[in-house]
Amino acid sequence: MTTRSFSFASGEFYHIYNRGVDKRIIYKDLQGYTRFTELLYVANTPKPTDLRVIRRRHENLYEWDRGDPLVAIGAYCLMPNHFHILLTPLQENGVSTFINKLSTSYAMYFNKKHKRSGALFEGKFKAKHVESDEYLKYLFSYIHLNPVKLIQSDWKEKGIKDEGRAYKYVTNFTHSSLMDYQQKSRTESHILSKNSFPDYFPTVANRKSELISWLKYE
Repeated sequence: MTTRSFSFASGEFYHIYNRGVDKRIIYKDLQGYTRFTELLYVANTPKPTDLRVIRRRHENLYEWDRGDPLVAIGAYCLMPNHFHILLTPLQENGVSTFINKLSTSYAMYFNKKHKRSGALFEGKFKAKHVESDEYLKYLFSYIHLNPVKLIQSDWKEKGIKDEGRAYKYVTNFTHSSLMDYQQKSRTESHILSKNSFPDYFPTVANRKSELISWLKYE
């Protein structure tokens, strides 16, 4: 088992990611994406997480009082066979507890729905310590631009063919947190704790300029 070269520390930022075992698809339909997105909120608590109980009491899961969250999430993106989350711990062992709850809960749901057994994710989740302000700022663009691969898989190798189309696609991609930075109101915005992260892009125009510049980067 791989041992991390660092420990998760309060006040530090981390890029968390993992993919399906054998690169398999982990979100086969809208229900899968929706379940994982809901778990980003309801699994982020030391409390027991039982979606069936929460649903009976709250029509809107994001209205459930989960208490003090384990981590603060600044950005996320769900791709067909992997996910990205940018976060900072708020409680001791918060990162590991949250990701393990999230992954285990989703894997149980996925296996039951698709009548399979065994591991869904590729081993222990991956984590990179964000060691500079420049890298932290970059990750907001990197994570939110991941969906471009779905319309042009080789854009990083060969350059973007249509930056306008790519920008429109990512800003309307519902399985990432970019919408929550575009002044679009939706219940999923409760997943984020924006105040725990630097405000690099105070306006939508600032964010668009940054995203376009990375799309053009060669």
